[in-house]
Amino acid sequence: MSTPKAQGFFMPGEHARHEAIWMVFPDSVDTWRANGKPAQLAFYDVAKAISQTTPVYMAVNPASLSQAESLFDGLDQVNCLSMASNDSWMRDIGPSFLVKGGQRAAVDWPFNAWGGVFGGLYPDWSKDDAVASKVATFYDAKVFRAPLILEGGSIHVDGEGTIYTTKECLLNPNRNPDLSETEIEGYLLDYLGAEKVIWLEDGLFADEDTNGHIDNLLHVVEPGKVLLTVPEDKSDPQFKRSQKALEQLAQAVDAKGRHIEVIQLPMPGPLFMTAEEAKSFPETAHETRKAGVRLAASYANFLITNGQVVFPLLDPKTDAAASSILQRVFPEYQITGVPGREILLGGGNIHCITQQVPKV
Repeated sequence: MSTPKAQGFFMPGEHARHEAIWMVFPDSVDTWRANGKPAQLAFYDVAKAISQTTPVYMAVNPASLSQAESLFDGLDQVNCLSMASNDSWMRDIGPSFLVKGGQRAAVDWPFNAWGGVFGGLYPDWSKDDAVASKVATFYDAKVFRAPLILEGGSIHVDGEGTIYTTKECLLNPNRNPDLSETEIEGYLLDYLGAEKVIWLEDGLFADEDTNGHIDNLLHVVEPGKVLLTVPEDKSDPQFKRSQKALEQLAQAVDAKGRHIEVIQLPMPGPLFMTAEEAKSFPETAHETRKAGVRLAASYANFLITNGQVVFPLLDPKTDAAASSILQRVFPEYQITGVPGREILLGGGNIHCITQQVPKV
């Protein structure tokens, strides 16, 4: 089969119009504390916020369907449907939707739970790996199964030929050990319909679950403009990572030859998992669910959808500043803050649990 790019398809930027947002109901007791109950309420708040401007489809394991339908009863724009999964990170397991005129297609990236047998977060990811094609089929979209293991949170696109990613993640040998950087870049361009990849060195400090996804560090506002997490504290381990990213972005031009405008976002915390929170996870939970572990908290992990930005509230000391910056950067948008700590405890945030379907 020829590639999406060869057939004229490309992935629109997140700022383009959306037909819907997809999520997965959280019921994995290893990922979510207290049998998933706090996370389910957090996902409810996120879905409710999104549904103000965009319909939401909530994929739910069959055994949890009645529970989810009861929880979301009353939210007319949130639709629950039965779909098996291992966990709840729709950004990473869902399809990357592409467009060409009035047509829609989808990239189905092979998924290995962020590392497979060499660092994956759970031993069986087969249900998650099947989600992308099921969501694509829901829209009768043409499906391209890519020859590259990849999660949706490891890329950002501007819709005009530019892809942003990190070497820390995509060059990690636990994803595609037999592929070179040049080969990986070639697949990104061919399957996302793009012209250029901007490689940043590292993602967010302590983002061990994903090995440094770009969406926890940076967010594309529009072509030629990005938001980047930068801590004020020079002693914070993230400071050097962010300064390196600033240097790389200052030296880069995008696919259209534009210099990249970078707006800095404050960094919450640092935030750490409390002993009480850690106790509510099972003893078998991943090492990143232990007391005292630093949480990979970032305001960059937000969602843009149909005139609204939904972002995580993480730290009372910095929430207002983050909201103010987002309102300045998106002056015509509704800025909606949703408590994000429960999602953060699971290893990600609002962008990680959502995936957009572009309008055609």
